[in-house]
Amino acid sequence: MILQILILLAGLVLIVGGAEFLVNGASSIARKAGISEFIIGLTIVGMGTSAPEMVVSFVGAFSGNADIAVGNVLGSNIFNTLLILGISTMICPMLITRSNKRVDIPANMLFTLLLLALGLKYTLAGIGSDTLTRVDGGLLLLLFIAYMGWSFVKGKDSGTSDETPEKTYPLLLAIIMVLGGLAALVVGGNLFVDSATEIAKALGVSDKFIAVTILAGGTSLPELATCIVAAAKKKGQLALGNIIGSNIFNILLILGGSALIHPLSFADIDFLDAGILALSALLLLLACYTGKRNTLDRFEGAIMFLCGIAYYTLLIAGL
Repeated sequence: MILQILILLAGLVLIVGGAEFLVNGASSIARKAGISEFIIGLTIVGMGTSAPEMVVSFVGAFSGNADIAVGNVLGSNIFNTLLILGISTMICPMLITRSNKRVDIPANMLFTLLLLALGLKYTLAGIGSDTLTRVDGGLLLLLFIAYMGWSFVKGKDSGTSDETPEKTYPLLLAIIMVLGGLAALVVGGNLFVDSATEIAKALGVSDKFIAVTILAGGTSLPELATCIVAAAKKKGQLALGNIIGSNIFNILLILGGSALIHPLSFADIDFLDAGILALSALLLLLACYTGKRNTLDRFEGAIMFLCGIAYYTLLIAGL
């Protein structure tokens, strides 16, 4: 037990340190390249922090257990938006730019609804089966390429930012900081999840409870650490980009790629899971038009957080 606690603490140190290096390195790259911190968060940081979900999903698909990807991604996106973004916003309100409001946040909503429409075809419309087919996967991948290409083309910094100037690192050092930070996040997250699972089992906690709590949140630890550090440094655009980028990356690339490898069944996805996923995207969209103008404020963050707590309470109560 003592060894597992030490491993748990070591994982936490790697997670926090990795997030610090990642945020500082990514911000430095953005300033040097003249690209907005939101785009860096959307692409480099969002994809990097989604590495655990990608590994779990692709390994599952290649090993013939592809359906694990569906629950993994849906659970991760719910956790990202309701809990991580909710907590981060309560720490520091986030600026919503014109591009966020017109393109990025609506895209997050659109891709979420598209995923549910494709995966739950039979349940929603009585068509085919509740499966994400290879054709569906191909469509999602094409949308991913188009969206990411558009983001880079339109990603030049327009000067709209909620961040304060900080030290800029040499480009090579900044790249090393980003890669090292991502590696520390992934390794630290794995150590944390493995040790937390062993401790929970030693305390007699059920496997289902462990799956719903520790394992479900474990793959989102990189996003959690990165967003909290970014929010604490008042880099709201980087945190917002990380969440939206991670969500879109999860849906379009991870599920799209997994479905191409092996069709994905949505048979185990019930209305509660689908409804909460859609609600999480809707709350983020509504935040563009409610509360403080062009700001995701603490009250809206608190609503997201409370919805997330309510969802996980229902899940745990149903075990």
